[in-house]
Amino acid sequence: MRQILFSGAIGLFLTLIGTPLLIKLLARKGYGQYIRDDGPRDHHSKRGTPTMGGIAFILATLVAYAATKVITSEEPTISGLLVLFLMAGMGLVGFLDDYIKIVRRRSLGLRAGAKMLGQFLVGVAFAILSLNFADARGLTPASTHLSFTQDFSWTIGPVLFVLWALFMILAMSNGVNLTDGLDGLATGASVMVFGAYVFIGVWQYGQTCAETATAGASCYEVRDPLDGAVVAAALMGALFGFLWWNTSPAKIFMGDTGSLALGGALAGLAIVSRTELLMAVLGGLFVLITMSVVIQVGSFRLTGRRVFKMAPLQHHFELKGWSEVLVVVRFWIIQGMCVIVGIGIFYGTWVADW
Repeated sequence: MRQILFSGAIGLFLTLIGTPLLIKLLARKGYGQYIRDDGPRDHHSKRGTPTMGGIAFILATLVAYAATKVITSEEPTISGLLVLFLMAGMGLVGFLDDYIKIVRRRSLGLRAGAKMLGQFLVGVAFAILSLNFADARGLTPASTHLSFTQDFSWTIGPVLFVLWALFMILAMSNGVNLTDGLDGLATGASVMVFGAYVFIGVWQYGQTCAETATAGASCYEVRDPLDGAVVAAALMGALFGFLWWNTSPAKIFMGDTGSLALGGALAGLAIVSRTELLMAVLGGLFVLITMSVVIQVGSFRLTGRRVFKMAPLQHHFELKGWSEVLVVVRFWIIQGMCVIVGIGIFYGTWVADW
């Protein structure tokens, strides 16, 4: 468990001291946030705030994981490395998008096709690699079985798994991206979900089938559960440090660099921990906000009417008169309840199977 403490503490320390340095660098280069004219008026004051802050917690997470392995003399696992690869790869796609928006002065960033292609290539590479590298028990980082709190008994095969993994990665990346519209909202919500994955990884490690000798006992067939918790702890710590600078009034925004990376990391952890469908509960706020956009677009195209004053959902409540901080705190409460319910389901299914 030392690994979890080290990775979280190092990630926290690095973003606390590293983010203000990044803020100065980005401000000196003039890499400020573009603000839409059709958004809430209060947001216009944020124009020019440094963005691409995801660089801070991506690098902090990578360094925290590597440093933890050196300090504890533990070897990295393929599951942990694959989740980090997915995070960094999606972050690179987001970085290119942010860079084009800010430096090339093209407000829409990467063209939709190019952005989707980048996400597609990273997601497919992760999915294919995760079905390889079997350990001594024959377990690979991912499984061709769908999962909720554990794998279901039936398999979908490697081709459908790749498509399913790609859907999860795209859905979570874009879900976090849509949530990242208010100071600290996506950061704080993500901290809670990564905290849940620290618990899940530790619990699975203590109840792994490789160590559980009791006949009929419920156990988890997961390749590297503890390392999933180490990665989640590094991300949680790094995001806590970043939140110090990202909370209202934000001194820096994570940008697509950060939001796509976080979504990728969440999807990766769900896949390697065999909790794919549970992610819809644990990340309930991201699902809710994504659905608000789907409903808004669908309603307008079918009826010509809008359900919300503005989508994503957080801006609807801003236009109803809620302050930004009020929206953020209340949405954090919603996300916290989603995590509690998700952890309750995870633990409850283990008790039921015991």
